[in-house]
Formats: sequence, C-alpha cells, structure tokens
Amino acid sequence: MKTIIPETFSCLLRLLLLTELIVQSSTLPTHSSSHCGFFGQMIHQVESLMNLSKKMHELRNEELQHFEEVPVKLENLPDLHYTASHLRKLKVNETLTLLHTYTQSFRLHIDWLKDAKENFSLPFQTEVSASSHLLHLSNLIKRCLHPQNESGLQSTVPHLPVVSTAFETLLYSIEISDRLNVFCMWSKRILRYIHRHS
Repeated sequence: MKTIIPETFSCLLRLLLLTELIVQSSTLPTHSSSHCGFFGQMIHQVESLMNLSKKMHELRNEELQHFEEVPVKLENLPDLHYTASHLRKLKVNETLTLLHTYTQSFRLHIDWLKDAKENFSLPFQTEVSASSHLLHLSNLIKRCLHPQNESGLQSTVPHLPVVSTAFETLLYSIEISDRLNVFCMWSKRILRYIHRHS
C-alpha cells in the first residue's frame, strides 16, 4: 500500500499538469481563431450590402429589362471573374488584400453616386447605408490581414464622370447595383471558403 499511493499520486500529478497545458494551449489566441470571428462579421456586412444593392434604383425586374442593352460606363468598378479553380489556388492574405481594394473602390463609387443623387434631389439613404457597411467591411478586413500586407493596401481614387442629368444618375445606379450584387456574391463565397479552410 505504501508503494501504490506515491505512484498513484505521481500519476495524478502528471495528469493534472497535462490537463492544465491542454487548457492553456486551447485558450491561446491563434491566427485562425481570430479570423473565424471576423469572417462571421464580414459575411454579415456582405449580406447587408447585397440587400441594399437591390434598392439603389428602386426599379422592378420588368422595368430593368429596358436597360439591359445600356453600355457599361464605369470602367474602374471591379470586374470579377472567379471560378471553382480560383478558389483552390487562392492565398488568404492576397485574397483579403484584393477584397479590401474592391471594397474601397465600391465605397468611392457609391459616395460619388450619393453626391450625384443629392444634387438632383433624389433619395440617397441607400447609398449612405451601403457606404457605412463598406467602411465597416474594409476595417474588418484590415484587422484580419497580416501586418506586412497592410502596407500594400491600395486606396486609389478612381476617375469618375460628371453626372449631367437625373436620368444619368439612374443609369449609374443600375450599373453600380448590378456590379455590387456580383461583388457581394463573390465575396460571400470567398469568405465562406477561407473560413472553412482556416
């Protein structure tokens, strides 16, 4: 009995130390765990933007058909062409940097559209809300980026045309709405993919 107790005590002590190490290591902040929390918030921002994109022109689907042949005018808006093969090759920091650049571009375009609508006494609350969500999304992306990638973030001001009529404002609203919706679908897919694999 005298030899069993010390051995049992020693075994329990080792188990307690091992358990404490496991608990401490599981509570340490890791790069991927911080990403997971931010990815959930980013996806929420993207979903809110997707809903807002449909309200920018206030036209019904049958009315939008009359504008299908209107040429694209805003050359600086992000043009997204991503397939399943792109997803398998993406690198997290490079993709988030690109996402940040696209977010900034849309925010600048939407702020410009808001000013144009205001000049023609058109409702612009949707643009104000969209700009706010884009700013929040941009800040969340920056918090997820590795510090060395933050210096590479771009904020180039695009060349935007002068809006001469309220009708032109409507055309630009339709174009930005369509492109923003595509951006949101792309972003949501990308963020979910990175979230699953981080």
